[in-house]
Amino acid sequence: MRSAPVTDFESWRVTARNLLAESIPPAEVKWSAGLFDEPLNLPQRSSSSRVPKDFLELAKTVAMHRDERRWDLLYRVLYRIAHGERNLLKIDIDDDVRELNLMAKALARDMHKMKAFVRFRRVEGSNPEQFIAWHKPDHYIVEALAPWFAARFGAMRWSILTPDRSAHWDLETLTFGPGVPRSEAPGEDTLEDLWRDYYASVFNPARVKVKAMKAEMPVRHWATLPEAQIIPSLLANAEGRVTDMAKNQATSAAPFVPATHALDQLRKAAPGCRGCDLYQHATQVVFGEGPSDSKVVMVGEQPGDEEDVKGHPFIGPAGRLLSKAMHESGLDREKIYVTNAVKHFKFIERGKRRIHAKPTGIEISACRPWLEAELAAIEPELLVCLGATAAQSLMGRDFRVTTDRGKFFPHRWAKEIVATIHPSAILRAQERTEIEYELFVKDLRLIAAKVAELSKAS
Repeated sequence: MRSAPVTDFESWRVTARNLLAESIPPAEVKWSAGLFDEPLNLPQRSSSSRVPKDFLELAKTVAMHRDERRWDLLYRVLYRIAHGERNLLKIDIDDDVRELNLMAKALARDMHKMKAFVRFRRVEGSNPEQFIAWHKPDHYIVEALAPWFAARFGAMRWSILTPDRSAHWDLETLTFGPGVPRSEAPGEDTLEDLWRDYYASVFNPARVKVKAMKAEMPVRHWATLPEAQIIPSLLANAEGRVTDMAKNQATSAAPFVPATHALDQLRKAAPGCRGCDLYQHATQVVFGEGPSDSKVVMVGEQPGDEEDVKGHPFIGPAGRLLSKAMHESGLDREKIYVTNAVKHFKFIERGKRRIHAKPTGIEISACRPWLEAELAAIEPELLVCLGATAAQSLMGRDFRVTTDRGKFFPHRWAKEIVATIHPSAILRAQERTEIEYELFVKDLRLIAAKVAELSKAS
């Protein structure tokens, strides 16, 4: 076993080239930190093998990873490429290639977070004025990112301190030094209040997702982010701010929704809604229908032409297809409350025909107070979203029916929520109509089984 000392990418590159020239296999090499190890006693010569440019670029990136196994992994892949596997990097399912790519992705995320989370603080009394930031990256990325900060903040003198390495910019030259502890970074300055005021002004309580926020802004970075100090209070007040936003929104049904949990009173009040402009063109409002104590609520997008004329939900072609599929799957429509995310028919006139038009996000948001009032009155155990509009109205704009249909999730308005396609999508499927219908029935059977499960539990 040969000990191969290495400190950075260049030292690894020289050593790997010499090892490759001697055809020394990876299993016979032990890569080490190189601080106190003797260098390899190998002749300094170039390997006859040409290394692909894409591997060198990937190796430069992976060399910054904190995992000590990176040097061995890089040499193993290099050795394989040099010994006949020229297209190895194109084989994503290969274990070595997959691990390299995962390391590269981790570094890309770490660089993104450093760019986003570094906050410079003014050093009090400094002359000329100096700014210092402290950051704790996951990997050795300071030297690679320092030129980006020099270009972005070139008009001020700054230092970025990390536990591993420090970078310094004096308006002309970048220099580097050893790492320093958090205690050597300055405390708060007047810039802190500006960051907090800005963050509070752009914080949208209606769209906040705590899990996603912590994934994008890890808690370990909060200590160095002035805006992070106010996140707990912003989250605590989020629900109240959402209510206020809805009430003050120029396009919102909230002022027209009575403060009642009685469905009959909600239904009587709905025709008077002027929360958006759709009422001006539709024949009438189409409110939800079904038992007020239903265990299941099905939510579609909006009423269609026939529903608009007759005033009842899901009675047109898509509604009839839904009834047929429910019957085949064992769901009793008479026991299920059906409604829509939007209560008025939105359409485009083509001659004497009225063609369905997809409601906008503003229109969906404007009508949400009616849907939430229905759900508050019924208190269902299961919510079924028919189509993307209903699903995104209740689960956020990032939800995709194509990837998560048939999956059950907990929800604020029910014990669980699930989504499938809207029956109108089956009618538009043309040659795939039968296939899509069978998949739809399959989803409804899963829902029927869940209804039975919830009934037993209650």
